Amino acid sequence: MDYLKVSAERFIYLIYNKYISDYMTEVTTIQLDKRIVAKLKKAKEHPRQTYNELLDKAVSVFMAVKKVNSYDEFLHKVQQPKMRELWGNKEDEAWESV
Repeated sequence: MDYLKVSAERFIYLIYNKYISDYMTEVTTIQLDKRIVAKLKKAKEHPRQTYNELLDKAVSVFMAVKKVNSYDEFLHKVQQPKMRELWGNKEDEAWESV
């Protein structure tokens, strides 16, 4: 009987170590303010959604928006000379006072 108890404890120990070596090496701990944790809880799409899933989605959305904003900024810079030419036209300003 003691042999089975030792074997069960050894089995649990081996499983735990396997879990730690396989899974925990891929995980890290970050410190968050409690107000951020509260915001994360409110942002969950469903109760069982993990913070990891939520943050992964949030980062993906942020990167997509950042990419779009970068493109918008690029277009704005490219269009600035033409906009100055069209809107800085003195002839158009004369029509405003007619």
